[in-house]
Amino acid sequence: QPGEISLAHNGVLYMDELPEFRRNVLEVLRQPMEGRMMTISRAKFSIEYPASFMLVASMNPCPCGYYNHPDRECECPPGAVKKYLSRISGPLLDRIDIQIEVMPVPFTKLSEQQPAESSKTIRDRVLSASIIQQQRFKENPDIYCNAQIPPKLLHQICQPDNTGISLLKNAMEKLDLSARAYDRILKVARTIADLDSSAPVRSYHLAEAINYRNLDREGWGG
Repeated sequence: QPGEISLAHNGVLYMDELPEFRRNVLEVLRQPMEGRMMTISRAKFSIEYPASFMLVASMNPCPCGYYNHPDRECECPPGAVKKYLSRISGPLLDRIDIQIEVMPVPFTKLSEQQPAESSKTIRDRVLSASIIQQQRFKENPDIYCNAQIPPKLLHQICQPDNTGISLLKNAMEKLDLSARAYDRILKVARTIADLDSSAPVRSYHLAEAINYRNLDREGWGG
């Protein structure tokens, strides 16, 4: 029987409190996140299920919840934070394209009456980017979004300008990013450019994509 990963095919798999899952459960995610297929092997046979899904995961920054908090001290004993964060392996973290550390919102911000961007405006921008990608891949029926761009088309579709190339080179060296992270940063930058209705990938699109490798910058992942 297909499990949650296969049942999430063409949808979203949400995992709350990611480090609380057993390590072997988390490591099972690596194959389908890379190949978009889930292989189940038994003694005399193996079977493959489609597993193209969007993983959305959330977690506390540490067991007590206050690591990196701007106003409160973390109460975890020495070594507890590192042990907690190392439950998520480097190879799994490498496959998560967008990593964001969410800081608490202060009361003054919550109580502001300033109008925010409407959901309709955001929806229209996303639909516009989706149409751009449909047009881009109309000759490739197996590809329907930037996340599925194969390596042979990556630089043709996601090539940044010279400033962006220099920026990416510096990020790769300073953060010790992998080849997989390199590919994924380019794909995210291409999507940011699509949301901006920009044909070329500009350096600021690439800078935003690099900034989303938040946990790589913090050195998370065991």
